[in-house]
Amino acid sequence: MSTLKEIILQHITWRRQILLLAKADIIKTYSGAALGWAWAIIKPVITISVFWFAFTYGIRSGHSVNGFPFAMWMIPGFMAWFYMNAMLTKGTTAIRNYRFLVTKMKFPVSTIPTFFSLSNLAIHLCLMVIVCLIFIATGNFPNLYWLQIFVYIFLMALFWTSWALFASMLGCMSKDFVNLIKSLSTAVFWLSGIMWDVNTVASDTIRHILYFNPVTFITTGYRNCFIYHIWFWEQPLQLGIYLGMLVVMIILAVWSYRKLIKEIPDVL
Repeated sequence: MSTLKEIILQHITWRRQILLLAKADIIKTYSGAALGWAWAIIKPVITISVFWFAFTYGIRSGHSVNGFPFAMWMIPGFMAWFYMNAMLTKGTTAIRNYRFLVTKMKFPVSTIPTFFSLSNLAIHLCLMVIVCLIFIATGNFPNLYWLQIFVYIFLMALFWTSWALFASMLGCMSKDFVNLIKSLSTAVFWLSGIMWDVNTVASDTIRHILYFNPVTFITTGYRNCFIYHIWFWEQPLQLGIYLGMLVVMIILAVWSYRKLIKEIPDVL
């Protein structure tokens, strides 16, 4: 608990610097490009367009999902994946990429994954505005269920920020861990239900195992907001599993920080 309090206090004390560094991270990512910030939107749009074409005119032959065009069904979950994929893979090198904050100045290490998460979250919020506009343009107007998107965004950010702290601490100690996570990212994607509905799996055992993929809860939750109109508390099993994993991830993040914080400066 003392380590957790230390991390929380660091975030409170350095909150202004965290926001400034999140802004700087976005600028650095797209600096030197003529279109700048636009690439944060262009890349996801191109990726979604390719998958939409392949599954609409190829693999699925235009079949709908629960009465919704496949593209409309796919978009909410896919938009969430761009943030989670960045945190899953690049989050493992967040501290290593900003090693100068650790080795050349006295900056709290625990806040580095946080401002990295915030920079990606800002882009995600822009993409979600586009999702809302797409649904409105196709005649699916806002309703009360849309409000719970903020609950899912909060839960998503909290889990993956904790993951980034845990993974980036280990990533500093071992490049093999970084390579392992990058190799597993494809499996996480295809087992998450982004491109197919996890709830259609016939086996209860397999379906419940798939619920332990944190990406599954968020992608399903986004669709519950825009398509199925289901409140997050109406699926207590999925919610309980995710909250349990969130607690475990916070514990692992605090544990890794307490164990490795003194070694990180020497390793970097």
